[in-house]
Amino acid sequence: MSAVSAANRVRRVVEPLLAGQGIELVDVEITGSTLRVTVERDGGIDLDGVAAATESVSAALDGDDSVEGPYVLEVTSPGIERPLRLPQHFQRAVGSVVTVKTHPGIAGERRLEGVLEAADDRGIVVEGRAIAYGDIERARTTFEWGPAPKPGKGKKRQTAKAGR
Repeated sequence: MSAVSAANRVRRVVEPLLAGQGIELVDVEITGSTLRVTVERDGGIDLDGVAAATESVSAALDGDDSVEGPYVLEVTSPGIERPLRLPQHFQRAVGSVVTVKTHPGIAGERRLEGVLEAADDRGIVVEGRAIAYGDIERARTTFEWGPAPKPGKGKKRQTAKAGR
């Protein structure tokens, strides 16, 4: 069984279980022997939410054969820079800055960074370029740091003068 089909089977098993707890299943990824389940909750997920999700997912998969052989279960939040894999991920990220890498052989620059202007069931638009989902190798939101402080404009340290 491929990692993709195993991930889809895990998704079918745990998604309704997590939804019943008010937790959204964002992604399932199998890399080597690691099964990574990414979860989110409206307003953000805290450590208690991740722990509850871990217990539920672990219990559900203990009695299921979705993943062959031994694996390490990792339940995590998406973090600041979120992977974008499904159309609904892209649709939620419209207006955000994203980084997109297309598959080799696709016309145009292979790496693109800019504002995600639109997303529908067929593909996305980034900086005026339409890209079909099938042409995307990898994509994620990109956190933009504020401007760096100007040199010499930081807080000045007070020094004691000699003899005082």
